[in-house]
Parts: sequence; structure tokens; C-alpha cells
Amino acid sequence: MLALGGLATQQALTAQAAENPYERGPAPTVSSIEASRGSYAVSQTTVSSLSVSGFGGGTIYYPTSTADGTFGAVAISPGYTAYQSSISWLGPRLASQGFVVFTIDTNTTLDQPDSRGRQLLSALDYLTQQSSVRGRIDTSRLGVMGHSMGGGGTLEAAKSRPSLQAAIPLTGWNTDKTWPEVKTPTLVVGADGDTIAPVASHSEPFYQSLPGSLDKAYLELRGATHFTPNTSNTTIAKYSISWLKRFIDNDTRYEQFLCPLPSSSLTIAEYRGNCPHTS
Repeated sequence: MLALGGLATQQALTAQAAENPYERGPAPTVSSIEASRGSYAVSQTTVSSLSVSGFGGGTIYYPTSTADGTFGAVAISPGYTAYQSSISWLGPRLASQGFVVFTIDTNTTLDQPDSRGRQLLSALDYLTQQSSVRGRIDTSRLGVMGHSMGGGGTLEAAKSRPSLQAAIPLTGWNTDKTWPEVKTPTLVVGADGDTIAPVASHSEPFYQSLPGSLDKAYLELRGATHFTPNTSNTTIAKYSISWLKRFIDNDTRYEQFLCPLPSSSLTIAEYRGNCPHTS
């Protein structure tokens, strides 16, 4: 009977793995997605701007172990006048949850959103085709993030490459306010105290213009500024991890943190979205 029980358990695990072969890491909890580090040990490697074209180099963070197979990957762009150091905290935080993460420098610090969007895609292409960790990546499971003009670039990248699985603009800035062409599940993050890219003229119209049929959400941070994404932030990490896991890894174990929609709180001024998700 013990043998039969063990067989049944193994069959259940096999069935679960067959149902979603992209799940990585243990079942999530509120504590695990709010933690400063996830279950994976992380290594990193520097990519010189002299060894790449189309973007300015950067740092790749990746799970050290190869025991679980390949991982989804995310490229992240800084904002106007900024360097990758401004968004570097996201590298190990996301990688430790089971992603390969590439925080990039742009060709110049003054590059506009459309250029940053192209650079994010160039970085993903380098990551999956030429980088030293390309064998660790599932090329069908890719996403983009960015801060400020990098957030605007995130929307540009998603518009240009519909095969992307997730996009997260962080206090994004762009002169283009409408994104009906986007087919990538998108989490728009704004800040209630943003005076550089006020939510009323940036994040909110970005979100509202996304197709109604798209899996999308709008998270407005309470007591936050345009530069809140430049330092470690539990709320940004919690919902970014959940969004990336849900849509890059198709890991429905994370749906519980996104649906029902999170309520307003000390850190959330507003959260909107469509539930349940269908992607």
C-alpha cells in the first residue's frame, strides 16, 4: 500500500509537471514573494558595452542551479539620464525567484523611449542568442521592464514584439499615450506623488488605452514618487514577481496575489485590472 501511495503521488506530480512544465520553485506564499530573496541562489556576469551592439551592455543575474532546466528571462531598462545601477536591485530579487534577468545600460543616458524599446529587444536577442547563459533560457518565455523612459520603452518593445509574455512599465514616461496595439499582458505601475510622469497624463492613459480583452493591471503606489522604483520596494517586487510568474511561466499558483484585485492599503493607492486572467 505504501508503494501504491508513492506511485500515486509520483503520478500526480508527473501530471502536474506535464500540465505546466514552466513552473519553477516552491509553491508561493505572501512571505515568499515579499522576501528580499527567493529560493534560488543567484550568480551574475557583466556584459561590456564593447562586446554588444544595439544597447549599452549590462549585468545578467541568473539562478546558479541548472537542476530545474531552463528559465524565463526579463530585460530591464533604466530611465532618462540613468544607468543600470538605478534598477540593479531588481536583478537578484527577480532572479532568485527563478528568472534570468538582464539590467541594461542604454547607448546614451539621453535615449528616448522608442530607442529604449529597441534596446530592450536587442538585449533580449543577445541574452538568448549570444550570452554565456543562453542555454539556461527558454526563448519562448521573455518579458520586459523599465523605469521612466525605460517604462515608455517597455511599452514600445511590447508593441513591436507581440510574442513577449509580460511587460511592466514602472512610473513610465512616453509622449505616446495610447497603446491599443499591445498584445502582451501588461502591469502598469504608477506613483501617486509622481510630478515627472504624473499618473493622470502617463500611467493611467497607458493602462486605459490597452485593449479591453488584454490581461492588464494598473498599480498605483501610495506615498511614492517618480523615483520610487530606483530603490528596493516590496510592493513593486511582490506584484512584479506575481505578474512575471503568472504570464512568463504561466504559473497559476501566483494568480491568488493578482485576483481578486488587491485592495487599497498603506502602500497601494489604487489597483485596477481584469480578473480572472485568461492568458
